[in-house]
Amino acid sequence: MEYLELINLTFGYEKDKPVLNNFSLSVSKGDFFSILGPSGCGKTTIIRTIAGFLELRAGKIKLKGRDYTYMPPHNRNFGLVYQSYALFPHFTVFQNLAFGLKIRKLSEKEIHQKIISALILVNLKGLEKRYPGQLSGGQKQRVALARALVVEPDLLLLDEPLSNLDAKLRDTMRSELRRLQKEVGITTIYVTHDLVEALALSDKIVIINQGKPEQIGTPEVLFYNPKSLFVANFMGFQELARGRVIKMNERMVEMQVEDEVLKARRGAGVNVGSIAILVNRVGSFEYSGKQENKLKGRIISKIFQGDTALYFVSMGESLFRVEMPLGSALWKEEDTIVLGTDPNLCIAFPAEE
Repeated sequence: MEYLELINLTFGYEKDKPVLNNFSLSVSKGDFFSILGPSGCGKTTIIRTIAGFLELRAGKIKLKGRDYTYMPPHNRNFGLVYQSYALFPHFTVFQNLAFGLKIRKLSEKEIHQKIISALILVNLKGLEKRYPGQLSGGQKQRVALARALVVEPDLLLLDEPLSNLDAKLRDTMRSELRRLQKEVGITTIYVTHDLVEALALSDKIVIINQGKPEQIGTPEVLFYNPKSLFVANFMGFQELARGRVIKMNERMVEMQVEDEVLKARRGAGVNVGSIAILVNRVGSFEYSGKQENKLKGRIISKIFQGDTALYFVSMGESLFRVEMPLGSALWKEEDTIVLGTDPNLCIAFPAEE
């Protein structure tokens, strides 16, 4: 039995338009589990149903084997952190953390001990008397986390909690989140549309496509072995070319792309004679053209990125991106170039004809 079980959840804001339709998911105890997907795919709806804020049309939510489906939110003992922090502006840090503990009718001594321990955990001891308006964005986020953790919840729910932070602070908070979660050992559900966050934090990730799980696995499995074009696109692959499959075996395919034959790993559903889409990563090219897959294209534009340059390359009807260290390629716009890419770093998926 898994720690958290979502069984055939069905929910919709409109009668004939379900956001979730027979959605099922299992999460192991102690896991940091991320729900990843584009805007509007149902990520926040999932976390709100777990929290009990939305009433399901069908399905069950179980935690440790106990049915939570119709349990009121205030009885679930879940910690929840929003992207907006949702701190009480007229409460001090101490009072914000004390709120949930007072509802649970703990003694003043217990409340004080738990709050101090929580503030030490998030490196905020000494800021107990400050108000949210006197805190930085990162400090507010730490207070929100401490408030969720201080009640010792059975489950921690995080709804895009880092989206309002700047890039540098977001990097810092990622490592803090991972440290806190592992130190406390709490089972965590994390909602995000940010691939980097999900890869950095998660034990497992589910990719959501229109309210349904598209693929579930470890960050490494999803990153290197996406099972569909949707997951590949979300995992940072790009469409490189389209062509007809002329040969294949259990692992690899060969595609006719204009005058070239390109090889790639075989994705599910690819068949000889069908049109397939070949995908790879932006940084998987060699400018020398020594790799087995060779592509001739024209530089459309170039973007300086510091140590690297990002090139937009046109090849027939395809337009793709190439990232190169500045010292290894000195191409200019309108240059014609030959690129190489390893077939093992490419995947072929069926195209809709």
